[in-house]
Amino acid sequence: MEYKWKALSVTSVGSLMSAIDSTVVLLALVPITQDLHANYVTIVWVVIAYLLASTSLVLSLGRMGDMYGRKKIYNLGFIVFTIGSLLAALSLNGIQLVIYRAIEGIGSAMMIANSLAIISTAFPQNERGKAFGINSIVWATGNILGIVLGGFIITYTSWRWIFLINIPIGIFGTIWAWRTLKETKAYNTKESFDIAAAIAFTLGILLIQLGVTNGLLYGWHDFSTIASFILSPFPFIFFIIWETKYAIDPIIDLKLFFGNKMFSASTFTATIQSLAMFAVNFLLLFYLEGIFGLSVLTASYLIIPMALVNAIVGPIGGRLTDKYGARIISTLGLAFQAAAILMLSFMNSSTSLWYVAFTEGIFGVGGGLFWPSNTSAVMSGAPKGKYGAASGILSTFRNTGMILSFAVALTAVASKLPPAIVYQLFVGTLSTKLDINTASSYLAAQSYAYHISFGLLVISIILSLMRPSKTQNIIEEKIKTQQSIPIQ
Repeated sequence: MEYKWKALSVTSVGSLMSAIDSTVVLLALVPITQDLHANYVTIVWVVIAYLLASTSLVLSLGRMGDMYGRKKIYNLGFIVFTIGSLLAALSLNGIQLVIYRAIEGIGSAMMIANSLAIISTAFPQNERGKAFGINSIVWATGNILGIVLGGFIITYTSWRWIFLINIPIGIFGTIWAWRTLKETKAYNTKESFDIAAAIAFTLGILLIQLGVTNGLLYGWHDFSTIASFILSPFPFIFFIIWETKYAIDPIIDLKLFFGNKMFSASTFTATIQSLAMFAVNFLLLFYLEGIFGLSVLTASYLIIPMALVNAIVGPIGGRLTDKYGARIISTLGLAFQAAAILMLSFMNSSTSLWYVAFTEGIFGVGGGLFWPSNTSAVMSGAPKGKYGAASGILSTFRNTGMILSFAVALTAVASKLPPAIVYQLFVGTLSTKLDINTASSYLAAQSYAYHISFGLLVISIILSLMRPSKTQNIIEEKIKTQQSIPIQ
């Protein structure tokens, strides 16, 4: 077997583990709440802590992969994620579970920051779309398995098994990665890791995300919320000044943004798309629970069409990207998703479940076209010696968009529904349909949130069209290759 396929198999194991974990945890919030006697704030943090840890650290860990070896950092990610899963399964209270979920997030950040870099190094540019398309199959399969396994686990066993199932996968992944991956790092070993910049950037991201989280939990006028938002610009100001004037080896090469239209346009497109799309399934689950009276598990089954279609279309989108370039394929994927968002905005209390499933299928088409093509564009827009940093930048921007999207969705719902109902919808303990007046208020809030998402997708379509065509990118690639850092 060629090395490129072995490398892809390693990153696929990590992707599968992360995808299963992210889906199955949402289905287990009810038994977790009951068993650990956790309140609403703690349960929200069970979800958010993972995202905070993985988002705030991924940039630094990507840079460390470039400097010290991607194999080392990626393999360490497997180990940390597996340990975090074991500890989470042994949690005695909600606070412990939040801490151990954060440890899982650190392990996930190590893998996410370097997985795209490992694939980009192993595959030539004209095959990366295909590689990322295959990777999308793994993510979609993980989402489906997460729903199926989650349903089985919460029905027949303890919620602790949602974390225990990660352990054999993590052990296998650790051994397979150690035996299979080739170490890749820059020849220039004299570069230093910019600790000051890493701390400043991490602190800035954390303050933004804490502001959003505190706003959801305690209100947008709460002191901690306001203080987080007021303080958040200062670390970024320090970061920019330090990186441009004082840093010997910057953690972010700003030329990636200001001197590389393919990279910058593709990264910002992914950010806006995540901001628009991440909360869609949350709102859809709320809709199916509150309007149709479905359990959270039954409602989750209607997400399967999106994952299934995504798995089918992803490799096709990747191959089309290799042939026609990212601009056309990514934009087409965004157009499908925008059409699906509009369809969801028209849903009411009499909408057929077949309509919901069909719309989810359209989302799957859009995601299958967008993700491999846009990711390929981002990684192809970076020099080889900066793949880890590029992967970290993309993941940081995307995950920040996800958290903000989560905030927009919950804020829209919370503005129209009583707090007790919002809690029951989020955790999945709503025992009956919403009454007529409450349902009407919820549908108005949902439609408003979907229209915001539609507007954001329009912006992302415009950004996607701003990136160079395939012909332009080939010319830019020749110039960029002369500036890239040689690697082993």
